[in-house]
Amino acid sequence: MAYTRDSIPDLDGRVAVVTGANGGLGLETAKAFAAKGAVVVMAVRDQDKAAAAVAQIRAEAPDAALEVVALDLGSQASVRRSADEIVGRHGTIDLLVNNAGVMAMPEGRTEDGFETQLGIDHLGHWTFTALLLPSLLAAHAARVVTVTSTAHHFGRAIDLDNPYREGRYDAWRVYGNAKLANYHFGLGLHERFTRAGVRAQSLIAHPGLSHSDLQLRTVREGGGGRMAPFFARAAASTGMAPSEGAMPQVRAATDPAAKGGEFYGPRWINTGRPVRLPLLRPGRERAIAKLWEFSERETGVAIEL
Repeated sequence: MAYTRDSIPDLDGRVAVVTGANGGLGLETAKAFAAKGAVVVMAVRDQDKAAAAVAQIRAEAPDAALEVVALDLGSQASVRRSADEIVGRHGTIDLLVNNAGVMAMPEGRTEDGFETQLGIDHLGHWTFTALLLPSLLAAHAARVVTVTSTAHHFGRAIDLDNPYREGRYDAWRVYGNAKLANYHFGLGLHERFTRAGVRAQSLIAHPGLSHSDLQLRTVREGGGGRMAPFFARAAASTGMAPSEGAMPQVRAATDPAAKGGEFYGPRWINTGRPVRLPLLRPGRERAIAKLWEFSERETGVAIEL
């Protein structure tokens, strides 16, 4: 049976944190949670877009319980402030969806000196998740869902000597590396939850080809090189609507039958209903160990249970 928004169980009063909830897949995820009664914490960078997103959600669910918290994943200081604010408000967090990200950006650096894509897509979420752990572990059975991409298939495990490919930067290759980092982060977190014997679970999901504002932002900000307009047109003509593309991460977060360590995505790779997918990447144990070493080294933050 297909998992749709109607399949989502009641989330009455559960606290759900969604990064990048002001547009695209994040907005659709926030809508799905709000419609089922969750208290949705929208952790977002653009506050003007956030206000418009709140209006959209309330147009569909007038009684939606929404909070907006400023979060710039490209700034470790902002990540710390955001996490502190959320933990200060909520002693328990039931759902965390690490959704926000950038794609195929030109070579650049975050304010902390990290390469832009790894800095935002992975390292920002690394620190954010680590600092939310007290509230996640205090919940009855929290779920952390980290959003990756089919692009993880052309990514490579972190090179500890040159993680940002300095001197040989390629926007799409580094994007693949960042999404593979998301993939390994979600699985590595699951392993640590399991070893610690906690009830929290970590899952991963990917949206396939979705006509979200990620493609438009990539073109607008000069990312993706000559291929960016092609992918933007492909997403517009053949991609799923954001409401459909968000369903794998929504299912990973809410399906009572889903379990830690599982991977969800569209049935037909880039389109289709959300289903559980096989884990195909070999050598995960070594890659995860390198990712943990890199992430702790760069951020100074350890994932401790």
